Amino acid sequence: MAATQRRTGDARSAAERILTTASQLFYEHGIRATGVNTIAERAAVTKVTLYAHFGSKDGLVAAHLRARDQRWWAEFDEFLAGCTTGADRLRAMFDAYQAWALAGGFRGCGFVNAATELTAPEHPGHAIINDHKEGIRRSLEAFAAEAGCTHPAEAAEEWFLLLEGATVTASLRHSTEPLHRARRAALRRLDSASPQ
Repeated sequence: MAATQRRTGDARSAAERILTTASQLFYEHGIRATGVNTIAERAAVTKVTLYAHFGSKDGLVAAHLRARDQRWWAEFDEFLAGCTTGADRLRAMFDAYQAWALAGGFRGCGFVNAATELTAPEHPGHAIINDHKEGIRRSLEAFAAEAGCTHPAEAAEEWFLLLEGATVTASLRHSTEPLHRARRAALRRLDSASPQ
């Protein structure tokens, strides 16, 4: 019994080490530039172990994106704590993006970065990326509706484009100023889209 539990724990920790290592390397160096040999070596496992847990590099990339999505929403929930209105939640979304851009090693949006590297349309990562981005857009639409915007879907699309564009620009310029400007523009849009 104890040996079985130890093997299960070892397998779980190996899978976690692989995923944590791959996620870090994929974000820092890119998916294509990061080979399974490097991931296995850094995670202190064999390639056989890596493939046993994830099946392929594509499977590992998909697992990385799913884990990133879960972490993203968990962190965003922390920004929402204490928000009581749609306007508060909109501000929290922009504040979250600014905080992430200020974190050490910011290299832009990990989902956008992955989308540019996953050229095969059938790659399982595309669905995860699209679901993540659509989840953000839906959240923005809910915030807009809650804030009383007369056309919440339209406002959400504009805010989404502001967030995405500002994140890319912040990465290129190594500055959070684009995100500050996007936040101000979003709040102006909120003021103009809400009934007076």
